[in-house]
Amino acid sequence: MHMADALISPVVGGTMMAATACVAAYSIKKVQNDLDDKKVPLMGVMGAFVFASQMINFSIPATGSSGHLGGGMLLAILLGPYAGFLTMASILLIQALFFGDGGLLAYGCNVFNLGFYTCFIAYPFIYKRITRKGLTSGRIFGASMVSSILGLQMGAFSVVLETLFSGKTELPFNTFALLMQPIHLGIGIVEGLVTAAVVNFIWKARPEILEHTAAGTTFGRIPIKKVLTGILVAAIAIGGFVSWFASSDPDGLEWSMERTAGTTELKASESTVHNMLANIQSKTAFLPDYGFKTATGNKTDSYAGTSISGIVGGALTLGLAGLIGLVISVFKKKK
Repeated sequence: MHMADALISPVVGGTMMAATACVAAYSIKKVQNDLDDKKVPLMGVMGAFVFASQMINFSIPATGSSGHLGGGMLLAILLGPYAGFLTMASILLIQALFFGDGGLLAYGCNVFNLGFYTCFIAYPFIYKRITRKGLTSGRIFGASMVSSILGLQMGAFSVVLETLFSGKTELPFNTFALLMQPIHLGIGIVEGLVTAAVVNFIWKARPEILEHTAAGTTFGRIPIKKVLTGILVAAIAIGGFVSWFASSDPDGLEWSMERTAGTTELKASESTVHNMLANIQSKTAFLPDYGFKTATGNKTDSYAGTSISGIVGGALTLGLAGLIGLVISVFKKKK
């Protein structure tokens, strides 16, 4: 559900960038309440894990489409809404800048669609409501399923609204919405299953992590080294090896566009803003579409390129998310 710049106008892109910046600023202020030396590395490894997981497109049976983990609910459950949103912003920035996945003009839209609805609506009003009487394996499963599905549905509908307000007549509202919502329901079910599995694993290994996150308190002296190691190993394995087996079918957004407009890519606008940001992205994306760049700027398909993209991208995301947490933590201590 990573939107390309061709799908939105500069006005919509700028508006959503401003909205995302405001949410990020609010998150930076609020995250200081529960941020400590334990949560900072968890932000980094969770960012690397979600980055790697988003590389794995899984086929949606009988549709010819595929989907990938969004990760917003998982980040919110394990890190809290504020740290989760900032981590999602880090993931999508690395993807856009260095892998050409999602446009720079559409960056605000993508962060909002994948991070805001999950972290600030689905997590507090759905997941926490279902688990408010205490954590059990069954409640974690039910809460993860419902919140993941509804969070993704809100994000998918937001994509439809953003293209509508951008004046993309190739994607008429009714047709586009009637394709986007059902296909993302299927993707949401898989996301819910994966989220439930990971959260249940963390709950059984270190239930205190979920308890402190839900309460909005620092981790304190909770030993989380084994959890960090396990998540990091999983991120390396997924990005470096499992990513080879990603489905080549178009994702839910591309699939919906193809059936609405007859193409998975709309013609990019010739506006100054679009051209400027496209030129910047073509220079910064040294592993376009998670593969080696050719002399023409396109990518070459190879297992090596995919593996290096997964590992390098995970490392960059770990570094950026961790750095954001570290900087906030340092300012918190100075205060």
